[in-house]
Amino acid sequence: MERVFDVIIVGAGLSGVGAARQIRSNCPEIQFCILESRKTMGGTWDLFRYPGIRSDSDMYTMAYESKPWNRPKAIADGASILNYIKEAALEDAIDQDIYFDHRVTSAKWSSENCTWTLGVENSRKEAEQSFSCRVLYICSGYFNYETGHNPELQNQSQFSGQIVHPQFWPSDLDYGEKTVTILGSGATAITLAPALAQNAKKVFLLQRSPSYILALPSFDPIGKFTNLILPKKLAHSLNRKRYISLQSFFYKRARKHPNQTKRFLLKLLRARLDSEYDIGEHFLPKYDPWDQRLCLAPDGDFFDAINSGKVEVITDEIETLTPEGIKLKSGPTFDTDIIITATGLKLKLLGGIEFYKDGDPIELSDTFSYKGLMFSNVPNLFSTMGYVNASWTLRSELASEFICRVLNKMKTLHANEVVPTLKDSSRLKAEKFFGENFSPGYIMRDLNLFPKQADVDPWRFIQNYKIDRKSIRRGPLEDGVLQFKSTPR
Repeated sequence: MERVFDVIIVGAGLSGVGAARQIRSNCPEIQFCILESRKTMGGTWDLFRYPGIRSDSDMYTMAYESKPWNRPKAIADGASILNYIKEAALEDAIDQDIYFDHRVTSAKWSSENCTWTLGVENSRKEAEQSFSCRVLYICSGYFNYETGHNPELQNQSQFSGQIVHPQFWPSDLDYGEKTVTILGSGATAITLAPALAQNAKKVFLLQRSPSYILALPSFDPIGKFTNLILPKKLAHSLNRKRYISLQSFFYKRARKHPNQTKRFLLKLLRARLDSEYDIGEHFLPKYDPWDQRLCLAPDGDFFDAINSGKVEVITDEIETLTPEGIKLKSGPTFDTDIIITATGLKLKLLGGIEFYKDGDPIELSDTFSYKGLMFSNVPNLFSTMGYVNASWTLRSELASEFICRVLNKMKTLHANEVVPTLKDSSRLKAEKFFGENFSPGYIMRDLNLFPKQADVDPWRFIQNYKIDRKSIRRGPLEDGVLQFKSTPR
């Protein structure tokens, strides 16, 4: 049986639920569904269950513009975010339009019919199911949910303790009164260390190189005040605008004055840490601020855990594992009961779906990105990618606004095909998809999966919400590149 829709959204996480809400509101005649590979909604916020999981962005910009965030904490825990997504889905009955346990494996475009036909696996069905749509919108993010990045550790099989990746945290893991070693220095490691320290005997954070860490209060007194005295939507709008401005100001200043920003961050850090710690060795990265994302320590919890003696930072590399623990390249050996490999994620473009056009494979890595929303010469295919320097939702909501504009334009023009047309890519200067100055390991390892971007519009995926807001929300759709076609069927 083939199920036919105007639009199919892939992914029922923060982006997918938000996209469905916007389509229901702005394109009420559109028939859509969401295909979700897992058995429940929430995406990242349902999958990741490690201790302390939380947002690393403020919730005023991470929440939907149409659904105010009026909870006390600006930096929210994972469970609160998951509940928020479920509430948003229930409000508009989006949950009724989700096919759970449906993994999209292939998408085949037919120029004759102007439709995408999807191959869909369902573990409860023996045969592959078929769904088709005019427009396909991928909201699955770019993380690989099946596997994380696990570096090879010498003599790993000899280690007598447990090795755990945070992406697959065992619900029954007992770390109480045990020595735990976290490998890594990114956001996950900075989150885990103080959370584990509450019950563990000792926590070592073993890093090859440090990251920039910024302590911010989890409660925003200004946000709390506006929520008390103003209507919910107005308070949310003002708080949202305030955080957008703060994020933009800090990012621009960091890029323009990296050394000054570095000194500022280190000054804040010194004020938080006890004096015996070597700041230069353990907390001074080799890169400039925002060459990689800053790590967030709500209320300075990471530094408090270090000052208490429950967490110790070691900057070194592993030579080998031993039955009892870890031998460092510098010589020392120390015992540990559990090793947590907070060593990063793997990426997967558009959920790893295999794309075809009239029977021929589509190599998305050979295409150019149209505004970070579509792919050159690929019809009726949209995706959402969040910012690396601000909240993911800011851009995912703009992407959903854009697709709603396109859907309404197609209706007006009686068009059944929309495609960003690029006739001669040799005239474009290809650049890295996320920009030349953004270089975290998890991005660099899988950058070859992503489309190219150019140094000219509209073939750029820029990291500037205010510019995107003008271009994506209000820019002309018929811009000489985006072509609307009425193909006889």
